[in-house]
Amino acid sequence: MKRTHNNWIDADWAAPAHVHAGTTTRSGGASPAPFNGFNLAGHVGDEAEAVAENRLQLRKQLNLPAEPLWLQQQHGNRVIKAETEQPGPADGAYTGTGGVVCAVQTADCIPLLLCNRDGTEIAALHIGWRGLCKRIIQRGLSMFNAAPHELSAWVGPHISQENYEVGADVVSACSSIWAETRLATTPGRAGHWYLDLGQLVKTDLLQLGVTDISDCKQCTCANKEMFYSYRRDGVTGRMASLIWME
Repeated sequence: MKRTHNNWIDADWAAPAHVHAGTTTRSGGASPAPFNGFNLAGHVGDEAEAVAENRLQLRKQLNLPAEPLWLQQQHGNRVIKAETEQPGPADGAYTGTGGVVCAVQTADCIPLLLCNRDGTEIAALHIGWRGLCKRIIQRGLSMFNAAPHELSAWVGPHISQENYEVGADVVSACSSIWAETRLATTPGRAGHWYLDLGQLVKTDLLQLGVTDISDCKQCTCANKEMFYSYRRDGVTGRMASLIWME
């Protein structure tokens, strides 16, 4: 796991050097409890001034070329094209333009970052089980001119299987699309299972033709000091996973 600052983790993957990517942590920042400290979400009840200060700090710290494209995430499958669409209700952003910062916010869901081999196309996707079942990965890949086998994918921090207990409705929804769902579940309480969401994301990527997949293997729920977790805390902040090209 690469670190460049105490509140930033570099994506460890096979992207070209001019493609920058990674995720924030909750360290530092201006947000009071229960959002302490580096919350970047404006929709969770945090003080607006604190969120603004954290976003300013993020931009200065990473020397970002522009303000990130902050989306209104809906657990859906809409992916915007930054060149022609304004940020709004969506769960992903794609661009082929340098200087555009694609971003998704998470606190247990999976941030998936994508780029092509030449580093001329990038995307960021927010993936929970609903978006996954709505085939947001397929939608994201369709934005690229590059073929899936020419793409690299980075799976950012997310809730691990041992901390993600779900009901029969979730297992049924996933099983209707991926027969491999049974291999990504273990029994929990009666009528519940522990789901490996990351494994299903990687299964979907592989079936869609993406084979260069890197996983940071960090659990948001298990590491309270480093990450926000909605499943663990309920009222909490959000990390941001970013990707941009010089």
